[in-house]
Parts: sequence; structure tokens; C-alpha cells
Amino acid sequence: MREDLRIGFIGNPNCGKTTLFNAFTGAKLKVANWPGVTVEKVEGAMKYHGHEFKLVDLPGTYSLTSYTMEEQVSRQYILSDEVDVIIDVVDASALERNLYLTLQLLELGKPVIMALNMMDIVEKRGMEIDLHRFPEMLGIPVIPVSARKRAGLDILIHAAEHHKDSSHPEGLEHNHSGVTHHKHNHHKDYAMVYSDEIEDKIDQIKDVLKANYPEITNHRWVALKLLEQDPEITAKYPVNLPEVLDRSYETDIINQKYDFIQEIVEEVVVNKAQKAELTDHVDRFLTHRILGIPIFLCIMALVFLLTFTVGDWLKGYVELLMELISGTAGDGLTALHVRPEIISLVTDGIIAGVGGMLTFLPNIFILFLALAFLEDSGYMARVAYVMDGIMGRLGLSGRAFIPMILGFGCSVPALMASRVLENQKDRYRVMLVTPFMSCSARLPIYILFSEMFFGKKAMIAAYSMYVIGLFVAIGIAAILHLADKEENPNILLIELPEYKAPSARTVAIYVWEKVKDFVTKAGTTIFLASVIMWFILNFGPGGYTTEMEASFGAVLGKVIVPFFQPLGLGYWQIAMALIAGISAKEVVVTSCAVLFGISNINSLAGMELLQGQLAAMGFGGLNAYCLMIFCLLYIPCAATLVTIKKEMGGWKWALKAALFQLGTAWVVTLLVYQIGRLFVG
Repeated sequence: MREDLRIGFIGNPNCGKTTLFNAFTGAKLKVANWPGVTVEKVEGAMKYHGHEFKLVDLPGTYSLTSYTMEEQVSRQYILSDEVDVIIDVVDASALERNLYLTLQLLELGKPVIMALNMMDIVEKRGMEIDLHRFPEMLGIPVIPVSARKRAGLDILIHAAEHHKDSSHPEGLEHNHSGVTHHKHNHHKDYAMVYSDEIEDKIDQIKDVLKANYPEITNHRWVALKLLEQDPEITAKYPVNLPEVLDRSYETDIINQKYDFIQEIVEEVVVNKAQKAELTDHVDRFLTHRILGIPIFLCIMALVFLLTFTVGDWLKGYVELLMELISGTAGDGLTALHVRPEIISLVTDGIIAGVGGMLTFLPNIFILFLALAFLEDSGYMARVAYVMDGIMGRLGLSGRAFIPMILGFGCSVPALMASRVLENQKDRYRVMLVTPFMSCSARLPIYILFSEMFFGKKAMIAAYSMYVIGLFVAIGIAAILHLADKEENPNILLIELPEYKAPSARTVAIYVWEKVKDFVTKAGTTIFLASVIMWFILNFGPGGYTTEMEASFGAVLGKVIVPFFQPLGLGYWQIAMALIAGISAKEVVVTSCAVLFGISNINSLAGMELLQGQLAAMGFGGLNAYCLMIFCLLYIPCAATLVTIKKEMGGWKWALKAALFQLGTAWVVTLLVYQIGRLFVG
């Protein structure tokens, strides 16, 4: 099947662009980095009337001014020959904000189709949009769609195919009563026409560009960028017109764009903002200066309550399955007279490690399901807004809290999300503290040890890890800010989207991708770690041994025990589990299963057996809590370290981050254990 059309999806953050993209492509997505930069791109494909279309989901952006990495990538891709048609996804309920990007896209000289999304919100407000007048004012097709309800998709893709060769405005019909017309009457040729002063300058610059740079295909856009003193275009296409380019006209151009946007809105929107919205009422509480943060903490507490209650109920069925598999495998291998070492490797190593981890899958599923609902409903943007005051005192904006929030899911995409920060120093600080946020990989550790040692208070003990991680991250950021003498004011410019019912399809794709990653990790990293752990615990200087004390693992563990002794973790088995956990945090649990010879460590019987063995070693509730804290704060997993290396451009930064987190974990755990001993005895 040949590729006939390449379509780029672009739009403001939270405009429904990704939901619309997913509606076309489903879960068949390809995720990679753009060549030469660390900004993530998502590609998909679809078949339409016997043709195959390539779809690219561009980073969410408010403009194409090339200030941020996302803006640079979006602009370069759209200007390249890699895209045939641009689908501009616009939030119909927020036209004033969305149309600024639209006007910039129209000036690029590429075919543009507008996907007018979230029309249901417009209708709920008692408003209407004149879908006949709207395309007349822009000169492009305007297709109403509902990404969430999958409505209007066929018409949109049909318009993209039909208008793929339309690079000039069609059917423009302006109404500029009382407004001065430009002497060349550019209103017939362009949707966005500027004042006579700027249009005269554009014409003069275009004449020089045509003479000096005949390869340029869109002289008007280049002339505008020169007037804005765009660094990239100024360096690429210098012109000697000092009397024309006497200053930056960027502010003038922006203001005139917004004047035209206001004109569009007044003409095409009927009954604008006739009644108060539910969003405004809810935001009085969720974004309240005082109540906002406690409400956020309560919402996250509810998330983990569901993770424990519903997740544990589902987990019981997975435990039964794992017990059946383990018993069947052991009996089958014994009946086949397989050597005891191999039986031990399969049952005590592979099944105990990988199978024990898979029993946590229901808890992971519930966690990601809850986070997906919060994200798609529009709440997560409020969290950044609420945190802006606190983050401002740390020399950062509320936008810096977005990567930290994403860290609750996984540190890797959270670190990549730090690209939204323009200042490199701010980005480094955020990347340094984000791994302190408790990712989902640590959840199995919390579930296992909190349920073993804290009974009915298990959920509280586990939830406290998320709160501690948040406070440690903010505390470290505060210390770094105090150490930095430079004042770096940050202003938060962030959209608070309309609350909406989460899209079942978007939530399903999000959860599926996360669960798939977890299962894949269980089948690769955790499998390999379990096998390696079994070998170092079943072989020693004298060869194969059933006495773990004589194994290589015991020898190595006892060497590093003094490092962990002051933290209440001075047990060679715990030391080995923590070392193994650097590969992936879940491996701490699988290593305990192998270390203590428990085939189904997450079952009630398995936990009772492990608790009994730990109690015999003198390991109690305080030790368990300190272990959870150390796992929360110590060296990030291997994938996170690789991400830091890629994002910061070298292993030096990754090593610094690893040592910094290890030191922080040691100090915090030491304080908790030593203070705790005063009360526990």
C-alpha cells in the first residue's frame, strides 16, 4: 500500500488534538524522537478509500515563534517537504486563543484544514458558530468535529485529501467597514492583512528577497519573520534594508493579529458567553488560593485508596493463577525428572520473580486508569496553576510542576516533559528533582511492605511515600534556588481547559500503553534480573549450593551492609535487593521473592512467610518504612538514567544525578530511622 498523503496535526495544548489523532490511528502508534532533538514525535497511519495516509501528531504549541523546542520542531516540520496537509485542531470554545496559531499557519503557504473541535461545549454555553461565515474570513475549509464522539472524521479526512493542493486562500470575503484598505488590496489574497505601514514594508522586503533568494517559495512569510527579527530567518536570509528593518515589528504584528481575531469572533460567534459554565463554578474550589493544594492532595489520596481497595480485590485472582502456574510447572518438571537446579531456576527464579511482579498488575492498572481520567478531564492543568505560587518561590513557574506530576506515572516521560521549560538551568533543576516523585514502578514495593507491616494503615503508609517524595522534591528545589544568586522571574502562561467527560478511547489507549510497558518490562528486564539474582544466590566459590549463605550474593551483600546499617537496613538480603532495584524499581520485590525463596510473594501466605523470616532477622515496621523511603529516593532506574543522559547530553549529568539521589536517600532515611528509634525503642 503506497503512502499517498502526509498529514500533520497541530494545535494548542488541551485542544483535543491527540484525542482526534488517536481516533484516526487507534493504538497503532510509532513514538520516537525528532532527528537531532529530544522532542518526541508520534506517528500513525490510516487507510482511506484504498490509499494510505501518514499522520504525525506535532507537539502542542500556542505559536510558531521558535522560542521553545516544541515550537521549533513544529515549524520546521510544517515548512519541510515532509507534510502535504496541515490539520489545525481548534478548540471551538476558546477561539480567541486558538486562532492566533491558525493565522500563523495560514501565512506558511501550506494547505490548511481547520478541525473545529469541542462544539458540544459551545452548544452547552448556548452559543453558535456561523460555519458559513467562518471559512469565508479565513479562506480555508472549517470542519466541525467531535474527537471524543468520533463525529465528523470522514468529512475532515475527505477535506484534507480534496484540498491537498490548495496553498492559497479560497473564497475570501472580508467585511472591513471603517477600516483602511491597503493600496494593493491584499484582502483578496490573504486572510491576515496588516496595516498599510507593515504591508508596505512587506512588499519592499519581498522585492529584495525575490531578487536575492529565488529559491524561496513563500516570500511573504519570510518578510514577516524578518520584520519580527526572527533569529533563524534573519541569519538565513539577510537583506540590506536598514530603513525598512529599523526595529522589531513583532509586537505590532501580534497586536494586529489579535485585532483580526477579535473581528472574526464578533462575526462568527453568536450568543457569546451567555451563561456561566460549570467549569467556572468548579474552579472556584479546585484553583482556590488556599483550598487548591489540600484538594489536590485529597484527590491523590482517593486515587491510592482505589489503587489499594479495588486493585487488591482484582489481585487475588491473579495470585491464584500464579500459584496454579507455579505448582503445575514444578510438578511437571519433577515428573520429567529434570535436575533440581533447573526446577529451582524455573520455580524459585523465573516464576517467583516475574510471576510475583505480575500479581501487582491490577494495582498498576487502577493507578494509570485514575491518572488518565484526571488528565483527560482537564484537572492536571489546574494542578500546575495551583502550584504556581509555591513554585514561584523556588524560582520556577507552575509549568515546572507538570513534569513532577507526570513523575507519579513514570520518570522517563516526566523528564522528557521538562522540555516545556525555556531556561536550561530551570530544566536541569527540574530534571534533578523529578525522580524524587514516586513513580508507578515503586508501587509494588509500597504495597508489599505496607500490607505486611502496617495492616489496616497500609494505604496511609503507602500514600505517605508520595507526599514525602513531593516535599523532598520541593525542598531540594528550594535549596538549589537559595544557592542560585541569579534572579530568574518566571511567569506562568497556561491554559485551563474546559472540564469534560474523559474520552473512553483516549483513556483506553493511555492505559493500554502503560500496562503494555509494565508487562513488557516483566518479560524482559525483570525476567533477566530474576535469572541473574537466582544465579548469584545459588552459586558460590564452591559451585552450586542450596545454602544461600555460601553464595556470591551473600558475600557481596555482606561487604556493603555497613553502608546500610545506620539506616536500619543492615541485612545483606536487603542490600542485594536494593542493588538489583537499580535496573528497575520493581526488581526489589522480585529479588526479595528469590532471596527468601517465596514463589508467590504477594499472596497472603507469601507475605506471612516473608514477614516471619524478616521478623526472625530483627526487621520490623520501622525498618520496613525506612526501606520504602530509601526505595523512594535512591538512585533512579536504568531507563531514567539513560533518559537524563540523552536529555542533558552526557553521562556526567546522569552520574551526578545518581550520586545526588543516593546521598539524599541516605540522609533522609538516616534521619527517619534514628528519630523513629526514639519512639519505637
